[in-house]
Amino acid sequence: MSNSETGAGATLASGTPATETADVIVVGAGPGGSATAAYLADHGLDVLLLEKSAFPRDKICGDGLTPRATKELISLGVDTTGWQRTKGLRIKGGGHTLQLDWPETDHFPSYGMVRTRAQLDETLARHAQSRGARLEEHTSVTGPVLDAAGRVVGVTARRMDERGRAAGDTVTYRAPVVIASDGVSSRLATAVGRPKREDRVMGVAVRAYYRTPRRDDYLESHLELWTRDDSGNRILMPGYGWLFPLEDGRTNVGLGTLDTTSAFQKTDYKDVMRRWVEDIDADWHLEHDDSAGPIRGAALPMGFNRSPLYADGLLLVGDAGGMVNPFNGAGIDYALEAARGGAELVAQALARPGDAERERVLATYPKVMKDELGGYFTLGRWFAHAIGNPEVMRLATKYGLPRTTLMKFLLKVMANLAEPHGGTAGDRLITALSKMAPAA
Repeated sequence: MSNSETGAGATLASGTPATETADVIVVGAGPGGSATAAYLADHGLDVLLLEKSAFPRDKICGDGLTPRATKELISLGVDTTGWQRTKGLRIKGGGHTLQLDWPETDHFPSYGMVRTRAQLDETLARHAQSRGARLEEHTSVTGPVLDAAGRVVGVTARRMDERGRAAGDTVTYRAPVVIASDGVSSRLATAVGRPKREDRVMGVAVRAYYRTPRRDDYLESHLELWTRDDSGNRILMPGYGWLFPLEDGRTNVGLGTLDTTSAFQKTDYKDVMRRWVEDIDADWHLEHDDSAGPIRGAALPMGFNRSPLYADGLLLVGDAGGMVNPFNGAGIDYALEAARGGAELVAQALARPGDAERERVLATYPKVMKDELGGYFTLGRWFAHAIGNPEVMRLATKYGLPRTTLMKFLLKVMANLAEPHGGTAGDRLITALSKMAPAA
């Protein structure tokens, strides 16, 4: 139940813009923000979820959901009836093709899914609404509200029209806790002095939608993506191309690469993708879906590239905190995990009787997240730097792919699907390495 004194966007008789209050404000209704809002509402909290666009709206993404992400959607209680399911991953490179099923484990389901972000994000936002969160679309957050001590106690925002232009006065929203799930650029985190860390791997992805007569229930990954250096020499890029099939006869086609190669800043990735699509067209018979837009790109912030994840009333979830896996570029899994864990901590904190007790609970969030993922993300960062060497990438593709047992192990590593307790010798090795590596 809202405890606002006036409706959002209204003005008082004096002409001062109205202030709306809540227990928690969540900025950004992507997967992490909407899941956080849903979990918080389940805890009985009054939650405001602010989204600058209106649904449905697109986001640049591969749309592939690993079994790890699927597990989180199940925990959230999302109905996934009719969504495209995947059995595993097909890998191509070095003249080899290897098809691997998702591993059978007790901890994760044995299937993944594919869902466009336009569909996924709206589903999760409406799910949060159904749980009791108050969703405000067309609301662009312009900055944080700080108290005298510099603590974030709310945000200011502008109403936007259908064309994304300001359409009203500035509105103030206040809450004891603000959650930034506002993406890679995170206006809120930047405004309070949490810039992106330069010692973290950054990726870039480009993608578009294509129609195809081919039907497939495997994700397909191509490990050979080529560009050229200043001398015209061909360079094998550290990344992969993908084809992720949808249930509607289209496939999400894209590529992702890392900034760990000297060619990173000089490469036209859209052009690389166009040439690669021409190379694979004989197998897929791809026809660009013009109605879904051109090839578009986005940055991938990896390995906790912004810190601290909590301080002074502002908690970061998803891309705002750099929660992207350096091994494979997946971020939805970790945004959903952070939503679940972060919402639990916020609910516990707000149940404390005093400010000091509340702050002690909230301050544990960075450690909780880094204990869970920090070592694994560090392994991923080392891996990303290793394959930034074209010769390492070439040798790994040539000699690794023919070894099925090795690739099954690497699939568990790269998709982070090891059993967390017990399991096979490979599971125990992955868990041990993640614990031994310093937290990211």
